[in-house]
Formats: sequence, structure tokens, C-alpha cells
Amino acid sequence: MKDNKPKAIFFMILSSLFFALMGVMVKSTREIPVFQQVFVRNLVVVIFIFAGNKMYYKANLLGKKENRKYLVLRSIFGVIGLTTFFYAMSKLYLADATMLNKLSPFFVTLFAGMFLNEKIKKIQIPILIVAFTGALLIIKPKFDLTILPALIGFISGITSGAAYTVVRYLKEKEHTFVIIFYFSVIALVSTSPFLLINFKTPSYKQAVLLILIGVFATGGQIFLTLAYKHCEASRVAIYMYSHIIFALIFGIIFWNEIPDILSITGGVLIIAGAIANYYVKREKKKEII
Repeated sequence: MKDNKPKAIFFMILSSLFFALMGVMVKSTREIPVFQQVFVRNLVVVIFIFAGNKMYYKANLLGKKENRKYLVLRSIFGVIGLTTFFYAMSKLYLADATMLNKLSPFFVTLFAGMFLNEKIKKIQIPILIVAFTGALLIIKPKFDLTILPALIGFISGITSGAAYTVVRYLKEKEHTFVIIFYFSVIALVSTSPFLLINFKTPSYKQAVLLILIGVFATGGQIFLTLAYKHCEASRVAIYMYSHIIFALIFGIIFWNEIPDILSITGGVLIIAGAIANYYVKREKKKEII
């Protein structure tokens, strides 16, 4: 792997910007049913992946036979994670929904320890507690239904973490295009029935914004892949948290969304936990080497 960290950081931040712009498009089309948003997003991604693979990589998009059950499992978790994230973005402040979704790396740490036999260091336990405390501050637990969107945002973090754990297992076994293609196709199939039940004809403007959800999602994925191509994931993954900064800025600009003190404190705790976890993982990798 060619190690070019500055270029990798640039691509990672660009990826975060594109994913934040995807969130802006999702929130701007919140009158459209969530499953319809997810369907269009993945339809655009499938078209890009299929065309790109045919022109450049020519990978077997069906994947290796022994990996298909894991590809399906990753896709199921991914669809749940994406759908709940889209719902949370439509109901919460963009920054709050993004912060809850960015709990996924902490769940990767837990799930990798449980299912991939990756050792969890003792020092990571208080780090996880700090991060989940931050989530509680954003959720602001109440005994009524107003808590539902935040809980769904939290679920998006859990299921995204589960999906990324399976991706970690598959990353040396399957091409990135194969993993993304499986996810997007299964998303199309699983959301299709909901389109028949609750389809809303978008206006011209909404149709353009829906397509842009897919365009920005594809761009975010491409730049993420480029970042990991130029540098080890462990050295640049922390920069994906710039997504939260972009979401905060866009939320303020477009909807005057200024998070309250509890959400801000929660966000600080999550980012602090992410930074601490990042350095612990780097030290762990040095020990292995």
C-alpha cells in the first residue's frame, strides 16, 4: 500500500463532506417516504458501481460463493442502518442524527471483540462508557414517544456498527465494489414492497434532490475508498468525524439548527472517545507489529 497520509486525509474529509451533503438532500426531501429515499439512493449507487466495475475493475459482482452469506448479512445490517439513519435525519437536527450514527465505530469495537476474537483492551472500556454517555445526552431519555427519533438514530449506530464489523471480516476476501453492490441491490429489493404501499410522486425539485442523495452517497464512498487506498485505515479513520462538523454547519445554514448544551456536550464526549479509541487502536497495532 502506498502511504500518502496527506492525500488520504484530504480524501477522507472530502468523503465526509459528500456524506454530509447527502444528509442535506435527505432532510430536504423529508416529505418523501424514507423507503423511497433509500430506494433511489441505492438505485443511483448500483448504476455507478455497475458502470465503474464494467469499465475499470471487472470484479465478479456476485462475489465468492463462500462469502455470499456474509455479504447478505452485511447488507441486511446495512439496510437497517441506512433506513434508520435517514429517518433520524428527517426528524432530528442533522448534527444530532449524525453524532448518533457515528457511534458505529464503538459498536465495531464491541462486536469485533465478541465475534472476530479481537481483544478489547481494559482502557477501551471507559472510552466506550464516555461515548455512550455522550449518546445519552443527545437522546435525553424521556418516558414518552418524543424520544423515538433519537432512539432510532441510536439504532442506526448499532446496526451500522454491525455492518462494518462484517465488512472488516470481508475486506481482504472481497472487492469493495462487490460489498457495495450487494448492499445496494438488497436495499433495492427490500425497499421495493414499501414503494408499492406508500409511494409519493416527487416534484421536479424533489426528484433532482433524490437523485443527488445517490450521487453524493456514491461520491462519499469513492473518496472513502481512495482514502484507504493511499493510507492504512487506522491512520486516517479518525478524520471521518469531520462529517459531524459539516453536518453541524449545514444544519445551522439551512435550518438554523443550533444544538442545545446537552447535545453539544454529548457530541464532545463522542468525539473525545473516538480520538482516544483511535490512539488505543494505533498502539495496539504497533504492539502486534
